[in-house]
Amino acid sequence: MKKMSFSKTLLINALIFLFSGFVYGQTIKGKIVDVNGESIPFANIIEKGTTNGTTSNENGEFSLNIKNLPAVVTISSLGFVTVERNIADTNAFLQVTLREDSDVLEEVVISGLASTVKRKNLANSVATISAEKLAGVAPPQTLDGALAGKFTGAVITSNSGAPGGGLSVKLRGVTSINGNSQPLYIIDGVYVDNSSISSGGLNAVSQASTGGNASSQDNATNRIADINPNDIENIEILKGASASAIYGSRGAAGVVIITTKSGKTGKARVNFSQSVGFNEIINLQGQRKWTEELVESQFPGEGVLYTAAKNAGRLRDYEKELFGEKGIITKTNLSLSGGSEKTTYFAGFSRSQEDGIVKNTGYDKTSVRLNLGHQLNEKMKISLSSNYINSSADRGFFNNDNSGATIGVALTATRPWDYLLPDTNGNYPDHPNNSSNPLQTRDLMTNNEKIKRFIVGGSYEYDLYRNDNSSLKFVAKAGTDHYTLTATVIFPKELQFMRPDNGGVNGLTAISNTVNTNSNYSAFLVHNFSTKNDLRFATQAGLTNEQFSQNIVRVTATDLIASETNVDQSANQNVNQFRLEQEDFGFYVQEAINYQNKIIATLGVRGDKSTNNGDPNELFYYPKASLATNLHNFKFWGEKKGFNRLKLRAAYGEAGTFAAFGSLYTTYGNTSIDGNVGIIVPGTRGNADIKPERQKELEVGFDAGFLNDRLSLEFTYYKKDVEDLLLTANIEPSTGYVTEWVNAGELQNKGIEVGLNAKVFDSEDFTWDSGISWYRNRSKMTKLNVPTFNLGGFGNSLGQFQIEEGKSVTQIVGTTGPGTPVIKLGDAEPDFQMSFNNTLKYKNISLSFLWHWKKGGDNINLSKLLSDFGGTSNDYDEITLDPNGVIPNGTYRINNGLFAGNARPFVEDASYLRLRELGLYYSFDKEVLENVFSGAVSSLKLGFSGNNLINIFDYNSYDPEVSNFGGNGLSTGVEVTPFPSSKRYMFHLSAQF
Repeated sequence: MKKMSFSKTLLINALIFLFSGFVYGQTIKGKIVDVNGESIPFANIIEKGTTNGTTSNENGEFSLNIKNLPAVVTISSLGFVTVERNIADTNAFLQVTLREDSDVLEEVVISGLASTVKRKNLANSVATISAEKLAGVAPPQTLDGALAGKFTGAVITSNSGAPGGGLSVKLRGVTSINGNSQPLYIIDGVYVDNSSISSGGLNAVSQASTGGNASSQDNATNRIADINPNDIENIEILKGASASAIYGSRGAAGVVIITTKSGKTGKARVNFSQSVGFNEIINLQGQRKWTEELVESQFPGEGVLYTAAKNAGRLRDYEKELFGEKGIITKTNLSLSGGSEKTTYFAGFSRSQEDGIVKNTGYDKTSVRLNLGHQLNEKMKISLSSNYINSSADRGFFNNDNSGATIGVALTATRPWDYLLPDTNGNYPDHPNNSSNPLQTRDLMTNNEKIKRFIVGGSYEYDLYRNDNSSLKFVAKAGTDHYTLTATVIFPKELQFMRPDNGGVNGLTAISNTVNTNSNYSAFLVHNFSTKNDLRFATQAGLTNEQFSQNIVRVTATDLIASETNVDQSANQNVNQFRLEQEDFGFYVQEAINYQNKIIATLGVRGDKSTNNGDPNELFYYPKASLATNLHNFKFWGEKKGFNRLKLRAAYGEAGTFAAFGSLYTTYGNTSIDGNVGIIVPGTRGNADIKPERQKELEVGFDAGFLNDRLSLEFTYYKKDVEDLLLTANIEPSTGYVTEWVNAGELQNKGIEVGLNAKVFDSEDFTWDSGISWYRNRSKMTKLNVPTFNLGGFGNSLGQFQIEEGKSVTQIVGTTGPGTPVIKLGDAEPDFQMSFNNTLKYKNISLSFLWHWKKGGDNINLSKLLSDFGGTSNDYDEITLDPNGVIPNGTYRINNGLFAGNARPFVEDASYLRLRELGLYYSFDKEVLENVFSGAVSSLKLGFSGNNLINIFDYNSYDPEVSNFGGNGLSTGVEVTPFPSSKRYMFHLSAQF
């Protein structure tokens, strides 16, 4: 082959260059970024009027050949406003900044089991909490605790200050008396269990509840505390049946829908945060002002002991000794996220360690998460979320006690001159005034629960067809939540109250194993159709299946051999087991119609059947309907200065609550007499005819925007009626039973919710966003087919809840003296609640804080009565209760209170004003980071935060947020020597690489 000459080669290359310039034009280069200067990968750059285009790479860079100049190119990316640029030549590098599209990125919320709707078209008041509001200001101890004060319509109560959680969440008032009152939690489509499971071993010692078995007074945690708040992208709260009807027989108490973080297309990003801090008790009660004369009058013969201890410097404040710890807190979070055009990923690791304000209590949790999303092709998309949690909680020994053994009850009988410290060999003296040495109990007993949990969910979407005005999509979802809970309780035989010579059982050990598995499956068809005049139809129909399995085995052993703690190394063992197996089937159909974003209507129905119904094949139907009208989108609205948006909305829905598992059947006990085994007829007969409770809710309201939405207002009024309440009724003794489960009542909740948000300042250097929410609820028992009954207390002489037709469901009643009738003494329901949240940013500094005001709502405070009996109440000698101003408080509560059958002194106002969150942060400039780290660190933030830093209340105990009976039923606000609540101080460092 002949070689071409250099001149010929040059000529051919020049011709090729000229020809390519003629055919392809010139090449423009540039970069696409957002307003923060971050690269936008996979943006579309298209020459206007042609099909000639390209996409930006992972760094946002692109190059595009233009046929003819001048030209116009269109730059677009999902979630950003599309822009056009005129191109006259290719000499300059084209950098295009895209800003977020407020319409495209407008918040969407759940409207069906397989669909969403933009908030501006929503007909319900659905609260939404973003990741920043949830955990970005002050990292919470638990997820449910992070919700307090952040949305309207909820009463969130911390049942205990013990590490690891324990909260009660009630949405829009009381939804059930004996049934489930806690909302359903859905995480990435998975039905997540939130059981509060007691160990059983504690009650066997405290005898707080008769029989010694597991009790709601055992200070148990709830399982939603396992979830890491830092993994969450946003939360939606369906507060009532008008929104939660889509979840049918499990939606009556409301639904909390949680979406965890996912990756975004672009380069990999590493986020790291480290927080270190401490906690301390919110409110120490203090000591009685002792003198030798006072001691002698209260405890004859002990005045000299007080003086001797005082002279020897041995007077001790045992309240500080027990609750004065400053528990160290550390939180570490590490995540990696990113993705290509087809595949996104988010991987997260977190470790949280928290010591309690009581020695030998604490919480240690490790969480690992992996979320994946993949576009298989133009039609198919799959996603996967997975989370593994391993936690351990040491929770101490608190709450009600009929044996004098709990730390809290023992403290009430502990005086400063009592010497309770161990000797050099670790031997503790007996408490001279009580059956338990609280320091010995704190140091030697064990109350630990360990969790190993795996939550995984997945979805599959397939576009069956799509054209200009119609599409059909298949959506399938599946998920499972599986955990093993192991609770270990050990009371060594050397404990004062365990010794046989003190009436003890010579040591106790208890093991409780719980295996819980929830699984859910659903499949839907979603059809969208639009007409030429912008009338849009969204239709969905599908099937659901949920399976629930729980197996709890508890073994309690007493009379331990030597120093052994195994349950088999004992003389006596007691075993009990609880098993739940339930399967639900359902269908859901919904039609949504949207006319030009002016009128939006939705109609749907959920049908459920369950093995937990008397007839497992009977379907129960739960309809929903809603209508929203955006008046500002109509022509008559015109140009209204200052008043830019008004939406009227109304919604109706029904949802249910299943009967307690097993209440449809008669459960027999067992016995053994002289070696002959047999069965025992229980007192309660099952009833296969009972139906699920049904909630019917009507909600109306409006949303308004002023000054181009710098000021927005939301108003909602709701009325919900709960029918077929599940209650126990007395039956004829001739049946062989005493009571039976029946549908025998109705109750009603009415409420108002108001939210006002304002962008007070919005300048380049300074912004101030503020929000106020106000809400109230009123409940009433509208129908009761059984006699008035009491629950959730310890008798009329101390105050308890009473269910009575025509009266508030949360009323507290009691007697006020010998032979006096039972009257209403208070009500646990607040008069109203109000929150005030603010975020101020000045250049690189941000300050956020949240105030929460609960006005009204009463507690039954029995902790103070117990300290009166022990003679240790800090206000014992004050005279504020006696109307005549003569009798000291302690004497009055005993003699003119309990012993006189007067419950009034124990019902207290539980109002408070609380600074729930405070966060102060500084973010370093990008230029500084570039100079210091040479681009390795893209953001760096330092800060301080606190929880419950300021607490203002007159309630005469540690904290008005308390519940001896956990989150069950109505009985929040009853206090008996709880684990006190704490405030938290945290220092933070976070960085992105």
